[in-house]
Parts: sequence; structure tokens; C-alpha cells
Amino acid sequence: MSSTLSAHEIGDGLPVLIIHGWQMEGKAEEVDFEPIFSNTPGLRRIYVDLPGMGTTPANDVKDLDDMYHRLGQFIDSRLGKGRFLLIGSSCGGYLARAIAQKYIDQVDGLLLRVPLIEPNDSTRDLDAFRPLVANEQLMSNMSAEDKTLLGNVLVQTPAYVETMKAKYEGVYVPAVNASDTTVLDPIRADAQRYQLSFSLDEPSAKFFAPTLVVCGRQDESVGYRDSLRLLDLYPRSTFVVLDRSTHGLPIDDNGVFGALVRDWIFRVHEWRIREQETSETSQ
Repeated sequence: MSSTLSAHEIGDGLPVLIIHGWQMEGKAEEVDFEPIFSNTPGLRRIYVDLPGMGTTPANDVKDLDDMYHRLGQFIDSRLGKGRFLLIGSSCGGYLARAIAQKYIDQVDGLLLRVPLIEPNDSTRDLDAFRPLVANEQLMSNMSAEDKTLLGNVLVQTPAYVETMKAKYEGVYVPAVNASDTTVLDPIRADAQRYQLSFSLDEPSAKFFAPTLVVCGRQDESVGYRDSLRLLDLYPRSTFVVLDRSTHGLPIDDNGVFGALVRDWIFRVHEWRIREQETSETSQ
């Protein structure tokens, strides 16, 4: 079993491992995070491609346990025993929680964006879709191709639709097209394979480093209520449920997402300074 994962690194300093969602790729994460990190010095961003996604071959990956183990092998070979930060979106958030649990003494901060909490679709606590801003004329005049591409549109205004379409065409479609659906689709369709074989919700699995959890109030894919139980597992967490936000957040962000990420980075640096002082005092 090959442990090689493709990854794109940007910048120098404290490593930040960024794990994308299902059928996505590292490039998709770059679109949302680089505008923030490019103005935040001292961070070495590592955008990884999971097996069968981006430019990483599937190499007979069988389930999420395989992906978790290959992430672990990547960390061991690329980061060794060094400390690092961890970011995960959607299914990548689910895997990031497992990685944070395994490397708890090395991970100095965790960021979960629209995290997958319940791998089994049937047990997710979701709300029925309802547009916040309805525009029947706009939607009826939309081409059949655009309706298929975009699906449900939360904010039915020309500006929102244009921004949403640009993200789908520029980010999501290329990532899905690059993914190995022959290998991935059977995993996604199997409730046993599309979940880790161990629990992430044990009380003993508390994670004390600064954590940011960002959910979309109108997320049709994973919802937000299932994430509420993370509050007890992450005592140093900022938990945000953004109104006017879907699973694809941010779509037409007004700077809130960037502000949250920068606050998380500030709290991480503060945490690292205190941990270093504590360590020096105990020596």
C-alpha cells in the first residue's frame, strides 16, 4: 500500500496541514484559505490531496480508515515529530478530528469548516431547503445546465448566483472531474466504508488546543446541529454557525470567515507561547 500523497506547499514557518472534502482537492482549499494566509506570515501551508482525489492516485484505497492511515504516514514522513496546525473541511474535517486525536501532542490548533459529524446520511440532523431570498423569475430564466450545476440556490439574486456559479465551475467541477469515481463511489455508497472504525466522541478524547468550528446554518449536506456536541470535546473552541451559509461557505463572504480564521491563528500563537513558557518553567 503506497503512502504517497500529493501535496502543494506555500510559505515557510509553522506547518499547517489542510485536508479537503470528499471528491475535492487541495486546490479547492487554496481558493478560500490563501487570501487569508497570504497576509499571515510564518505559516507553511500544506494542501494535501487524498487518495483518488486531485493528483494522488487511489492506490486501492478501500475506506476512510485507509485514508486516515495514509494521512498518518504522510505526517510521519513529512512532519515527523514536529508541531503543526490542522484544518479540515467537510469529510476532511472528520479525518482531521481523527488526526488531532492521534497526534494530540503535536497539533497546536484545529480548524473545522462545515465538518462531517455523522458519516451515515440517514442519521444526519438536517433542515429541509428553503431559500432565504426567493426570486422565481430569476430561477425560471436560468438555463437547464446552470440549474443542474447549482442545484438549490439559497440566495436567489444575480450577484449571488454569479459568485456561486464561478466557484462551482472554477473549484468544484474540476475537482470532481479529477477524482477517481470508480474507486470512490463504492466507498461513499457503503455506510461501513464511509466511516472510521473507531469513535471520535469519547469523553477521553478531549482536545485542548485552540479550535475553530465554522458551520453553515443552511447547510443541506451535513447540517450544523450534529456539530454542537463538539463543544464538550473541544474546551478551547470558538463555535460559529453562520446564517446565510451553505456547505460551500464562504460563497459571497463579507470578511467574516477571514476574521474568524485570523482570530484562530492569534489564539494559536498565544497558546504556543504559553505552552513554551510552561515547558521552560518545568525544566
